[in-house]
Amino acid sequence: MQPRNMSMSGVVDLAAVKAAQEAKSKAEQARADAARQGGGGAVTPASLVIDVDEAGFEQDVLQRSTEVPVVIDFWAEWCEPCKQLSPLLERLAVEYNGRFVLAKIDVDANQMLMQQFGVQGIPAVFAVVAGQALPLFQGAAAEAQIRGTLDQLVQVAEQRFGLTGLTVDPDGAPGASPVAQEVPAGPYDALLEAAVQALDAGDFGGAVQAYKNVLADDPGNTEAKLGLAQAELLQRVQGLDPQKVRGDAAAKPGDVTAQIAGADLDLVGGHVEDAFGRLIDTVRVTAGDDRDAVRLRLLELFEVVGADDPRVVAARRALARALF
Repeated sequence: MQPRNMSMSGVVDLAAVKAAQEAKSKAEQARADAARQGGGGAVTPASLVIDVDEAGFEQDVLQRSTEVPVVIDFWAEWCEPCKQLSPLLERLAVEYNGRFVLAKIDVDANQMLMQQFGVQGIPAVFAVVAGQALPLFQGAAAEAQIRGTLDQLVQVAEQRFGLTGLTVDPDGAPGASPVAQEVPAGPYDALLEAAVQALDAGDFGGAVQAYKNVLADDPGNTEAKLGLAQAELLQRVQGLDPQKVRGDAAAKPGDVTAQIAGADLDLVGGHVEDAFGRLIDTVRVTAGDDRDAVRLRLLELFEVVGADDPRVVAARRALARALF
């Protein structure tokens, strides 16, 4: 059987993603969210391939897709082509080293999921990225073609959705707890201190640049990521008229710009759940670039509050449901 839909063009506008001048900056802003969702730790290679059923689909696929692309392999024991494709996908999941997670779904045991995705025959391979389902291909395929499709998926996930994957510990034992990564010390101390001083002085632009200087050399620096998210939020609300912003947000429930500005003010004012709820509601009623803009701002606000905060955990679930 010849593979179909090997290209993601038309499902996700790759040309638009590549051409967008702000794509990389959006990925950088959302990178902190992806890096911290698992508590800043590493996963084992064995955890990159998982068996999924209907009961665990929301947690294992939808929620997980907000931090890493999830590739779904629909298969069955009686399917001969599946016996060729599935081991290849499993090997590539490990080889790609956390850039995606492979979820294996037995169609005989999970008919509802098969129908939900519109699977016409197996093997069939889909992806879920930030809660959005994308058909990749159906039928057995050459390894080179599969690699090309996965490369496109990884690129789209990073550039369009800010998902840079998971950190993998090749020596980790199955079931081991993630080990927190320490913030590098030494040459970055002066830059981080300069950023804090700029924040204290109300120089939010200077603080943003100082944090970006750290991240340019050390993209995994958690202190700089958190500081950058906070500084950018304060910079955005600086000079806004709160009364006008809240009035516009109330009068224009479908206006993306008004709702984003309102959410920024909500968060600065300590109304965390209001800020999250406002943007999740806006995600539900928007599409395309507007939805992407709202979702990315929500990820930025998650970073400001902190990935472990219960309000962020609850909002991530709500976002996954709204996107899917």
